[in-house]
Amino acid sequence: MGVELPIDHLRDLWPEKFRGARVGALLHPASVSAKLEHTSNVLEQHNDDLFRLAAFFGPQHGFHGETQDNMVEWKSYEHPRLGIPIHSLYGNHREPTGKMLEDIDLLLVDLQDVGARYYTFIWTMYLCMRACEKAGVHVLVLDRPNPINGITTEGPALDPEYRSFVGLHPIPARHGRTIGELAGQFRDEAFPNCGLSILPMKNWQRAMWFDQTGLWWVMPSPNMPTLDTATVYTGMCLLEGTNISEGRGTTRPFEIFGAPFINAEVLCCELNNSKLPGVFFRENYFEPTFHKFAGELCGGAQLHVIDRKTFCPFMTGVELIKRIR
Repeated sequence: MGVELPIDHLRDLWPEKFRGARVGALLHPASVSAKLEHTSNVLEQHNDDLFRLAAFFGPQHGFHGETQDNMVEWKSYEHPRLGIPIHSLYGNHREPTGKMLEDIDLLLVDLQDVGARYYTFIWTMYLCMRACEKAGVHVLVLDRPNPINGITTEGPALDPEYRSFVGLHPIPARHGRTIGELAGQFRDEAFPNCGLSILPMKNWQRAMWFDQTGLWWVMPSPNMPTLDTATVYTGMCLLEGTNISEGRGTTRPFEIFGAPFINAEVLCCELNNSKLPGVFFRENYFEPTFHKFAGELCGGAQLHVIDRKTFCPFMTGVELIKRIR
């Protein structure tokens, strides 16, 4: 049986104590039902029935995923049909202000994570929980699968000294949790007075990868086009902090990497000789259309994950940086 999402059973799962509540919703492009209907449309269908829809909130890359490049901020605006605000949480504010929350009783969160600590949507949720704890607003999280399975963890937990918007709480680089489980952990360890409810999935098993759920993959952000991208992201995202292109500006972000100064043939030989599990490095050349080295010829490689069960993305990323240095 396929995985069933709480958004597809909202009427049955909606907490009775919040019937008629004023609701805000934190959403992004991958907030969709099993039939690919955006959560905002599903919520609109229940407006004035289960609750009163008061506002939307959007994370990095925009409510509709319209900001392509990394770290591009966007401004709040009004929903063209409903006439309610869409508050940007990646603009002047990363955390909802008291004014944004003053007309809301409950904040619904329906975000698709990719299983890596540096993917910022979980930290937008984290900051929303902090703000809601202060404002007395309840948080309702609609759970979704961890696309790279809920068993495997990898990499160190975050050192609190290095907290930032790509890591605000000590969890591993590959955390192995669903977004609902993370919300529960954040409440237990950071926000004990945050009112939190989690609507569960049906039929999800921890060993599942996203392509085993029966659900459609929708890009949660512009540079996360496929499950293949998510599979390598925990390691290849480390390149963002270097002078090596992580493949932004190509059709295979994070699967392709390189730089003008890299000898692709030599590097691929060294990496393949290192016998990293579950992966093969194919010599590759590309010109990014934007971001690092835009318009310049880069030598590097494309990762081909040949066995995702044994592939260790974080270890691979660390070894790759070590070899290039």
